[in-house]
Amino acid sequence: MAGRELANKWLKTEALLSNAVVAAHIPQTRLYSVDSLRSMLHQFGMVVIKPLRGGGGYGVIKVTYAGGVYAYTYMSRTRTFSSFEAMFRSLNRVKVGRKYMIQQGIHLARIAGRPIDYRVKVVKENGVWVYRSMVGRLARPGLFVTNLCKGGTMLSARAGLSRSLGRKIAASKKREMRTLTNLSIQILEARFPGIGQLGFDYGVDRNGKIWIFEVNTRPQ
Repeated sequence: MAGRELANKWLKTEALLSNAVVAAHIPQTRLYSVDSLRSMLHQFGMVVIKPLRGGGGYGVIKVTYAGGVYAYTYMSRTRTFSSFEAMFRSLNRVKVGRKYMIQQGIHLARIAGRPIDYRVKVVKENGVWVYRSMVGRLARPGLFVTNLCKGGTMLSARAGLSRSLGRKIAASKKREMRTLTNLSIQILEARFPGIGQLGFDYGVDRNGKIWIFEVNTRPQ
C-alpha cells in the first residue's frame, strides 16, 4: 500500500526540524529568494537549489562563491560570473518554472573523485515499518547529482561507506543512519498520519557527519 503522499519538500523539512536531534543533521535550508541566496552563498560558499516538488535530480543546481567569482552548475555545465547580480539573472533563466528551496552545500565524501550519497527505503507492512533497501549512489563522472536516472552507479551502503570513509567506521555510520531513520519515521508519522513508504536521501561529508538531504513519500 502506497499510503499518503507529500510532494512538498519544505513541509517535510519543517517537520524534521522540530526535533533537535534530527535538526542537527539537516543542512541549513530556506525558501528561494535573492536575499537568502546571497547570504547563504557568502556564509557557506556552496549551496544547492532544488524544486520544492519533483525528484530524479530534475532542476537541481549547485551554486558557488569563491575568490570573488560566482558560478552555478546544472548537469555537467558550469557558468561563471564576476557579480552576484549577473549570476542571479542567468540562474533565473535556467531554473525550471516552479518554487525552489536553497540548501547549504555539503562537501560529500568521494570515491575516485566522484561524490556518493545514500538512499534508504522503508515501507509500512501490517503496521510495522520494514527496511527495503540501503544503497549508495555514486555520481557519474563529471556530475554532482548522484541520481541513478542521471547515470549514477548503485552499490551497497556498506561498500559505499567503506570505500569513501574507510572500513573501520562504515558499520557505525550505517547504524547511525538507521537510528536517524527510525527517529525521523516517528516524527513524520506523527505529523502526517497515513504515510506508508518513505525514501531518505542521506549524505556523509568528508568528516563523516551524516546529513539528511530530503525525504520522499513516493521514493523512486
